[in-house]
Amino acid sequence: MMKTINERLADLRALMREEGIMAFIFPSTDPHNSEYVAGHWKGREWISGFNGSAGTAVVTLESAALWTDSRYFISAAEQLADTEYELMRLRMLGTPTVEDWLVQQLAGYENPVVGVDGNVNAFAEVSEMMAELTKKASFTIRTDLDPLARIWRNRPAIPESPVCIHPLEYAGEPAADKIGRIRQRLAAYCTDGLLVTALDDIAWTLNLRGSDVHCNPVFVSYLLISPRSVTLYINKVKLSQEVEDYLASEQITVEPYEAVAEGLRKYDGDKLLIDPAATNYTLATAMDAEMVVYAASPIPAMKAVKNEAEVAGFRAAMIRDGVAMVKFLAWLKPAVEAGGQTELTLDERLTALRAEQPLFRGISFDTIVGYEAHGAIVHYEATPETDVPVEPRGLVLIDSGAQYADGTTDITRTIALGDLTDEQRKVYTLVLKGHIQLDRCKFPVGACGSQIDAMAREAMWRDGYNYMHGTGHGVGSYLNVHEGPHQIRMEWRPAPIVAGMTVTDEPGIYLEGKFGVRIENTLLAVPYRTTEFGSFLGFETLTLAPIDTAPIVMEMLTPEEREWLNVYHRRVFETLSPHLTEMEREWLREATKAI
Repeated sequence: MMKTINERLADLRALMREEGIMAFIFPSTDPHNSEYVAGHWKGREWISGFNGSAGTAVVTLESAALWTDSRYFISAAEQLADTEYELMRLRMLGTPTVEDWLVQQLAGYENPVVGVDGNVNAFAEVSEMMAELTKKASFTIRTDLDPLARIWRNRPAIPESPVCIHPLEYAGEPAADKIGRIRQRLAAYCTDGLLVTALDDIAWTLNLRGSDVHCNPVFVSYLLISPRSVTLYINKVKLSQEVEDYLASEQITVEPYEAVAEGLRKYDGDKLLIDPAATNYTLATAMDAEMVVYAASPIPAMKAVKNEAEVAGFRAAMIRDGVAMVKFLAWLKPAVEAGGQTELTLDERLTALRAEQPLFRGISFDTIVGYEAHGAIVHYEATPETDVPVEPRGLVLIDSGAQYADGTTDITRTIALGDLTDEQRKVYTLVLKGHIQLDRCKFPVGACGSQIDAMAREAMWRDGYNYMHGTGHGVGSYLNVHEGPHQIRMEWRPAPIVAGMTVTDEPGIYLEGKFGVRIENTLLAVPYRTTEFGSFLGFETLTLAPIDTAPIVMEMLTPEEREWLNVYHRRVFETLSPHLTEMEREWLREATKAI
């Protein structure tokens, strides 16, 4: 019989008492600081019951709390309701930091010991926490214990899914050339090697893909680039003879996954670059400190700029994805009016239509189908327990995407299924205005996403609305749907947007208990023009699917916003219609007619 969360907490506390630990911190990550993790490392979810992708659980001998961001406030409150956990809403007034909370909770202890598993906590985060705690009180931080190894019965194994070769026609650059460019970048840091820990960075560098993490085509491994060699640390059972031969042809040595720490201790170069934000504490401290340079890995910025083959793959994938979206949208309203549809059946229908498309490899994240009030839960995912009927009225928000062998897609559409309130129409139009203004934005080379974020929010700010999530993130090339280092968001993110980068445009407004609206396309940063004031960039819209015009309050749109929508819809029709049946083509003609 499966234990309750409170029973798991009791087991944990028994172990903590045995080990002399007064608090233990559980992050959302794995040894590779991944956003989405394999089941083996979903420890925070196992100990708390909260299944969002971001959050930190902290357990003391007498209390428990969980920190998460605004995307999960509603769902976290529901999932923690019958547990000991107190929900801590990040970036909200009055919410203490983890360190401040621990100081308060452990005030009665002399020299309290706080545990963190050094294998799944990034070096930078552990170091910062150590500095904060020791500054506030006399704390001891212990990093050598994984309590889950002793109390999590039937814990999922580390995945062993097979690795496959990502064809050069889609990758656009041989692995040897990428490694050569990486080595050139390392010289700027006065280093001659790099430990690559991020799974998507490894997959991109080697032109390999896997399926160890749900929706993310990556494989559990480490990559050590040394002055004279490159070593992949991986469970060899994952490698077919074809992949072994490929790695040998690229002069890449293969060693067991668990041998990476020993490989670091035997490093034969002068200086090794370790990314403190991406490398776990245990590995980051495995070799002599004087041989380490702590700095950001150059790979994310390299990977984010797509080459010609990757851009061509995105464009091709977007056409196939757009065809699936049109087939779904043409089916949607008649099916809802006929009755019997729920959030889950809509999800299943859309996934099935995508699966019919060539080069489909799976979904790029779990589909969000939020009808009416569920649309206000930013990362809502319907389950058999939460699933509700979808009726021919109100709004349904659908955020979805797919993995194709030549590209990754991410699209949100909010659709009117029947009668709407004036409030729904107004909110929808404000979101659309923000979406259009960001898409139309022109900005100087060197600008970052934080400097253009207000373009998406200005119209809604005037009416007193806002949203707490980011406006845009990079998208991988048949890789993770979330990719950095660039972002578009209110918080300061200095990484510039560079020509060749993909980024989403997804403003939204969410009214708890009522409805939510989000409209999202994936964009490509492209050169715009050069003047006496320098070079400027703009965006090319990659996503191809109609935006529902039924909820729009037309008088709220400016002439330029109407023109943008008409031009976009004309392109959607001209590009997708040759791939549709006559009935679907006529539906699309009506859906994209000029306003």
